[in-house]
Amino acid sequence: MPSVKVYKQTGEETGVIDLDATVFGAERNVALIHQVVVAQLANKRQGTKSTLTRTEVAGGGRKPWRQKGTGNARQGSIRAPQWKHGGVVFAPKPRDFSQKINKKMKEAAFRSAISSKVADDQLKVVEEIKVSGKTKEMAAVVSALKLDKRTLFVLTEGDELVVRAAGNLEKVETVKAELVSVLDLMNYTDVVLTKAAVKQIEEAYK
Repeated sequence: MPSVKVYKQTGEETGVIDLDATVFGAERNVALIHQVVVAQLANKRQGTKSTLTRTEVAGGGRKPWRQKGTGNARQGSIRAPQWKHGGVVFAPKPRDFSQKINKKMKEAAFRSAISSKVADDQLKVVEEIKVSGKTKEMAAVVSALKLDKRTLFVLTEGDELVVRAAGNLEKVETVKAELVSVLDLMNYTDVVLTKAAVKQIEEAYK
């Protein structure tokens, strides 16, 4: 059963917490994590870009000059791609980039990703975080926990003031425990969970 140290928000150790082996002690599966991250990135794409092909650009219905005898290269339309204001070759059109990943694969990838954080000593647990919503208070928490890299704080429903306090910190992001994804875990070097968030994740992924 994996275990990690528990800290106060002031940086003091308060003990050790045993983590559920099913969730936090899963085997590292890099290929599965990669597949889910690629899918989640693809699903974030809007796929709305659109430009005009030569058949859609207005004008150009008449041949600009006769085929032979002018000394110019032959041209069929002033809306061909080589002309200014012409159409675009292989113009991008709206499309759906989304990829389907089934629920079991997503859950397995999440267990693998968060277990990797535990194995690499990149996951910390804090008792709780209490701030009044000021940025300097959250900056003090980050400093006390010695978090100098990109850090993700995984919180629960009652931590709105923490979210507000962390909003202006450059290397810090917050996410609710029920919304944290594999992509979130992979985007940040260090992950900090409150004890309440640990319990919520264990209940969701057992």
